[in-house]
Amino acid sequence: MHEIMKTIGNIGLVPVIKIEDAKKAVPLGKALAKGGIPVAEVTFRTAAAEDSIRAMAAECPELLVGAGTVINVELAKKAIAAGAKFVVAPGFNPSVVDYCIERGVPILPGCNNPSLIEAGLEKGLEVFKFFPAEASGGVAVIDALIGPFGSIKFVPTGGIDASNVGEYAKRDSILAIGGSWMVKADLVAADKWDEISELCAKAVAAVHGFSFGHMGINQKDEAECRSTVDLFGKMGFEMKEGTKSIFAGPDFEVMKFPFRGTSGHLGIKTYNVDRALAYLGRFGFQGVEETAIRDKGKLKVIYLDKEIGGFAVHLMKA
Repeated sequence: MHEIMKTIGNIGLVPVIKIEDAKKAVPLGKALAKGGIPVAEVTFRTAAAEDSIRAMAAECPELLVGAGTVINVELAKKAIAAGAKFVVAPGFNPSVVDYCIERGVPILPGCNNPSLIEAGLEKGLEVFKFFPAEASGGVAVIDALIGPFGSIKFVPTGGIDASNVGEYAKRDSILAIGGSWMVKADLVAADKWDEISELCAKAVAAVHGFSFGHMGINQKDEAECRSTVDLFGKMGFEMKEGTKSIFAGPDFEVMKFPFRGTSGHLGIKTYNVDRALAYLGRFGFQGVEETAIRDKGKLKVIYLDKEIGGFAVHLMKA
């Protein structure tokens, strides 16, 4: 997979942007990055698209800038010349696909059926825009397509917002999710950059789906572990014994010996552990590789290299 596609996958979101005034491109790009989404798909739906791409690419070095609604080769030429690092199309135009491939520019053509996917595979593509996502059947159709085409990834766009983004984000077949709900046209028109950053931050939280998994309680030995577990049992918690610990209900893991973390550990659920680890890397966290558990190359569990509030933390697939 192209490195730019990997970067998009680590971000998990692709804001789809319609800009009427190129002067707003740079403050909008900075608002996206401030909100935690350092990527933008500027669509060729307005006359300001080319200049907006050029301005963002030149003045927002923290931003990965791409072009959307590229429906012919002429637009692809303009997009790439303006500095677009990736190209997105609503449909599958072989001429546009070939033009981008020949220049080493990642292309996401719109594909929502087996025939279009097969056409893309013939050209060596691995990632496809699934458009219009909700109108084409949403996650049910994506799940069905993954059956015969298990190795591909989708970037669904169309009809997705904060209310349903999690249903897409939790699937391994989804590289990222495109949408415009965090870059509403009225907010752009009114120069409400802080509100856009706030919507972006909420979108980031929604795409990761972080939630409490369980708490690990360190004990000095098995005897102390069983004494603690006995108290949980008196409270009505159901016990499940393992080799290293005993679970009291789904929320408390009582260790049979001192384990990771000064006070214990926290299991944090997330839709995509690889994506979450990349996100937390922005804040100085790394994964402890020796703790990693993978399934078909995808991370399912991994500990972070720093404690939070005296607790070791491991991410786990929700």
